[in-house]
Amino acid sequence: MVEGVKRVLFITAHRLGDAVIAMGVLGGLMQRYPHARFTVACGPAVQDLFRYMPQCDHIIVVEKKSHNRHWLALWWQVVRYRWEAVVDLRSSPLAYAVWSRARHVVRGGRQAGLKLEQQARSLGFEQPCRPYVWLGQAEQEEAARLLPGDTRWVALAPTAGTETKIWPAAAFAALVERLKMRGLRPVLFYGPGEREDRLAAPARAAMPDALDMGGRYTVAQVAALLARCSLFVGSDSGLMHLSAALDVPTVGLFGPSHAAQYSPSGRWVEVVEAPGPSGEGDMTRLCAEDVNRVAMALYERSRER
Repeated sequence: MVEGVKRVLFITAHRLGDAVIAMGVLGGLMQRYPHARFTVACGPAVQDLFRYMPQCDHIIVVEKKSHNRHWLALWWQVVRYRWEAVVDLRSSPLAYAVWSRARHVVRGGRQAGLKLEQQARSLGFEQPCRPYVWLGQAEQEEAARLLPGDTRWVALAPTAGTETKIWPAAAFAALVERLKMRGLRPVLFYGPGEREDRLAAPARAAMPDALDMGGRYTVAQVAALLARCSLFVGSDSGLMHLSAALDVPTVGLFGPSHAAQYSPSGRWVEVVEAPGPSGEGDMTRLCAEDVNRVAMALYERSRER
């Protein structure tokens, strides 16, 4: 911890999608406190997002414990310091238990508008900043080796946190056949662990010629790999938000989830909602031709930049 400077404590999400969304208000805070040093408290799965953050002094990994003891463990690490601001996106009581000139505790729950906009309002920003993800040089060099620039890659994310959000593997395969006719080569992305591997298995079987980049890379490595892609198509997931934040042309597929609240934020984004009532769409009824039409239109627009 650097002494003699203003400090900001930023407590953010433990899930990838929520943590990427929160990068918007983090960018606003960096503008508000341009000379401050930040301590970021986050879950273990997302700590890589902040590894190359220029104003970050310290990353505290918050491992969830029974009876909310993880908050007590975090409090012991931060209570000794005087903070210029404490920003808590987890709605914990910790912000009120440390010395700070300013406190912002962002409440959860469903509200009108994008989550990004809700958080910006809570912190008094007139306009929300778009999420931004910093990349490391080593990760970018390795990504360039794995995904050479002489190929146009399309990233596909066939898994999601809730299984009803997943687009069927056969539909992904039908989309890929259309994309390959436009010179795009498919790459599969999904998270680590047995569950993600199981959920991705149908997509791997349906697209055996797709390059499999799932399950074995850190978030920092995945971000660098995604940044090499010309297009992203995937279910509502953390990878979708990460791709959009990297300014990869991103098509988010929404079924039983709320696009009005969780649409991706980036320079090049589109959302395709499955047929059905808002927030209750049936992903099995979302056809490949509709997704292809939106994806190709976005891809062509992005190439004109």
